[in-house]
Amino acid sequence: MKIAITGSIATDHLMRFPGRFRDSFVEGKLDRISLSFLVEDLEVRRGGVAPNIAFGMGMLGLHPVLVGAVGADFVDYRSWLERHNVDTESVHVSETRHTARFICTTDDEANQLASFYPGAMSEARDIELQPIAERIGGLDLVLVGPNDPEAMLRHTDECRFRGIPFVADPSQQLARMDGEDIKALVNGATYLFTNDYESSLIEQKTGWTQADIATKVAVRVTTLGAKGSKIETADGAVIHVPVAKEEQILDPTGVGDAYRAGFLAGLAWGVSLERCAQIGSLLATYVIETVGTQEYHIAQQLFLDRFAHAYGADASAEIAAFINCPRG
Repeated sequence: MKIAITGSIATDHLMRFPGRFRDSFVEGKLDRISLSFLVEDLEVRRGGVAPNIAFGMGMLGLHPVLVGAVGADFVDYRSWLERHNVDTESVHVSETRHTARFICTTDDEANQLASFYPGAMSEARDIELQPIAERIGGLDLVLVGPNDPEAMLRHTDECRFRGIPFVADPSQQLARMDGEDIKALVNGATYLFTNDYESSLIEQKTGWTQADIATKVAVRVTTLGAKGSKIETADGAVIHVPVAKEEQILDPTGVGDAYRAGFLAGLAWGVSLERCAQIGSLLATYVIETVGTQEYHIAQQLFLDRFAHAYGADASAEIAAFINCPRG
C-alpha cells in the first residue's frame, strides 16, 4: 500500500528560563515590553506533523512518502528520515525560505513564550500530487495533515478529483479555518482523524451534526486521551479501544502523530480497524515515554510482547508477520 503523508515539516527550538516570566513584567508598562531572558539550555528537535507520522510508520517497517515544503537547511533532517524508511524525494525545497521553526521558551512555572515561523511551509500550496503518484506507481492513500491552509485545500481537492482515498486530519489548523473550508477538507474523506475537542470544534464551525458527518466520511477516528480512542463507521458501528499502559510519562508532544502512524500502518497491513487503533495506541505510548517526537526506539519482540500484554496474545500474533523494525 502506497501512502503519502502531507503536512507541516519543522524543527523545534526549545529553551528553559530558570525563573518566572511574571517577575520581569512591570505593572502599567505592559504596552511597552522590552525583555530578554537568559536561558540555561537549548534543545533542537526534529518536528512537524508529517515527518512525525512518517517516522512512526518507518519505525514499523513501512516506506511512507513524505510530502511538504522545506528550506535548504533540511539536509540533516532528510538524512535522518531516510535512515528510518521515509521516502523524501517528493519534498519541495524552497530557494528563498528556511524550514519552518517553532521557537519556545518555558519558565519554571511552565509558562511559555513562543513564536512559529512558517517559512517554506507556505510553498506547500505549489505541490501537485499527480507527479508523486507517477513517480512511485500510484497512490493508495493520502493523509492531508495540518499545513499551509491553501496546501491542505489543494491536496484534498486533487484527491477528490483523481479519486485517491484520503485521510482528513486538519488538527491544529481548525482554529484558524472557517466552516466552509473545514467542510471542504472533510467532505468525501475515507478517514477523519481528530481528538475529542477537535471533533466538537468541527461540528460547531460547520454546523454539521454527528449524523451529518457520518454521511460525509467513511470512518471517523477520535482520540480520547487517557480514555483511548473511538472508531465510528458509516454503517453505525462503534469500536472503543483502550490505551496501552505506559511505563512512564515524560512528554506528550507528538502522541497524536504516533497514533496516526500506527493506525495507518495497520491499514497498510490490511488488519481490522480495531487492530489499527491498538497499534496506534501502543506507538503513542512509546512517544509519551520519551522526550521528543522522534526519539523513541522499537525493539521488535518487545513491541510484540507489550502488544500482547495490552491487547492479548492472539492480537500480537496477528500483527507479528507485518512488523519489520529497521535499525539505525
